[in-house]
Amino acid sequence: MALGLPLAYRIIADHLVEGRMEPGEEVGIRIDQTLTQDATGTMAYLQFEALGRDRVATELSVSYVDHNMLQTGPENADDHRYLQTVAARYGIIFSRPGNGICHQVHLERFARPGKTLLGSDSHTPTAGGVGMLAIGAGGLDVAVAMAGEPFYFRLPRVTGVRLRGRLDPWVSAKDVILEILRRLTVRGGVGKILEYGGDISSLSVPERATITNMGAELGATTSLFPSDEVTREYLRLQGREEEWVPLDPDPDASYHEELELDLSALEPLIALPHSPDRVVPVREVEGTPVDQVIIGSCTNSSYHDLMVAAKVLRGRRVHPRVSLAIAPGSRQVLEALAQNGALADLLRAGARILESACGPCIGMGQAPPSGGVSLRTFNRNFEGRSGTPDARVYLSSPEVAVASALEGAIIDPRRLGDFPEVSFPESLPVDWNGFIFPPPRGEEVEVVRGPNIKPLPLRGPLPDEVEGEILLKVGDNITTDHILPGGAQVLPLRSNIPAISRYVFSRIDPSFAERAREKGGGFVVGGENYGQGSSREHAALAPMYLGLKAVFALSFARIHRSNLINFGILPLLLSGREEYERLQPGDRLAIRGIRRFLETGEGLSIQNLTRGEGVRVSLPLTGREREILLAGGLLNLVREKRKT
Repeated sequence: MALGLPLAYRIIADHLVEGRMEPGEEVGIRIDQTLTQDATGTMAYLQFEALGRDRVATELSVSYVDHNMLQTGPENADDHRYLQTVAARYGIIFSRPGNGICHQVHLERFARPGKTLLGSDSHTPTAGGVGMLAIGAGGLDVAVAMAGEPFYFRLPRVTGVRLRGRLDPWVSAKDVILEILRRLTVRGGVGKILEYGGDISSLSVPERATITNMGAELGATTSLFPSDEVTREYLRLQGREEEWVPLDPDPDASYHEELELDLSALEPLIALPHSPDRVVPVREVEGTPVDQVIIGSCTNSSYHDLMVAAKVLRGRRVHPRVSLAIAPGSRQVLEALAQNGALADLLRAGARILESACGPCIGMGQAPPSGGVSLRTFNRNFEGRSGTPDARVYLSSPEVAVASALEGAIIDPRRLGDFPEVSFPESLPVDWNGFIFPPPRGEEVEVVRGPNIKPLPLRGPLPDEVEGEILLKVGDNITTDHILPGGAQVLPLRSNIPAISRYVFSRIDPSFAERAREKGGGFVVGGENYGQGSSREHAALAPMYLGLKAVFALSFARIHRSNLINFGILPLLLSGREEYERLQPGDRLAIRGIRRFLETGEGLSIQNLTRGEGVRVSLPLTGREREILLAGGLLNLVREKRKT
């Protein structure tokens, strides 16, 4: 007799369009909602326009502006104008600059239990806090979903995370996900969905969303909680109680693996530079001087998080050495803090109030001083991501962050005494003024394109043979920040691939782009978990523009692997560490029989011409992935199919 389904599988089964519900098998699901943000959205909508659809086919699609907020030149403002007009043209809700971070705002206004959400941002699983199946993907996958096509992915295995007990004072949801990262590492969630259950009634929806948000750092496809009375109360606060439905796994649900976590045994934790899984108890690094503290990001910028900070700071002053910045996650959060006086408490304590946006998390402002220590409530602390190459960035909960801002050094917040209890008000301010809704028909809308928006580069059908040089060899856990950095200098160029391509691998090898152009492209060699981190498809699109033909790696992060395939780049798996060691920069390689392999599964030959030896790789692909590569990319394939 078959066992019951986890909640994630129940939602997938309800949306299944194609494929078998077997782990590892490719499935296609119907997407109810999409979201984009401006750093990925401009390219996603250029791709959507190229598909030739007259209107989005989803139940709801939202275009958020929350990344490229610094307007030091016209580029960002021009892109925002394009995003607003293209949204009106194709039936998309536009969230204006300053309305808030996409994940926080979507949780407040649009996330619904049991629905599917595909977002062009890796932290889209934030909406799993309300029982939504929310998945991050590349912008092209989102564009195709907006056109009404299914979203395809290999069905993950489901890990059941059984929570027991309740959190002690000064211990928070951030400590829950940091503990899971400590146990599983940044590669521990690859090919998995994390589904939480057990004693969850003490965790509010924003706390649950903190946990599901940082499932992205595990490499998980998504994370989610059931929809229960706590979910219902959150939706009531948002004026959306009628959208609530109860959702649980089947009573006899079977999980591929289970993880037990005793909440009452947790203590305040912190992630050391430069990876979210370098987690230790705060007490082990107490006394480390701190130059900067920032509370915010899509992980920890909710009403609850900032109220904790405000109550701790009331009547106190930030340490003279520390620059404390607060970034509310949404206009709603900022308005609620203003109404109840908490905003004044933050200001009187010496905090700097930032715009409701991603800001420092994506390297947009607030770079730490040279060699400085920055303590942030963010989800990522990759080297150089803050904008200061030699900064040391730690990740913690708001409780640890605000206590350390007062002390001037990392401190266990339990030293502050009694915990300031925070409860939600009877209602939260609901303001729709930050949204612009599309007209019923968009044919008359003029889409405005600034001079920074350049034509979308495409690659033709994949040839049968490619030859080139290994341009770069990198190690394990290379992030998309390494491949194509963010920050105020690079992000404004997201709609201009020729310009942004100059920054490919610039933090590792500033000469990479120029050498790639001179040599007509070539290959990159990587270690384990190549392409972890952000969903930014530009980390595949810009290398494609430079002529990158294949990446050889020991393993790939899920979203980046899909992005490589979507832009016609071969993601080749090396047979082992020995094979990795034998490949060296400057080696000239030839890959032959590509089309035959993609059509029949046979004939692929890779030779290291420099060393006179073969290169042992595998290229496991689904039938659909073979079609995409043969066509030279997903956009080519979808357009060809629509012609027929």
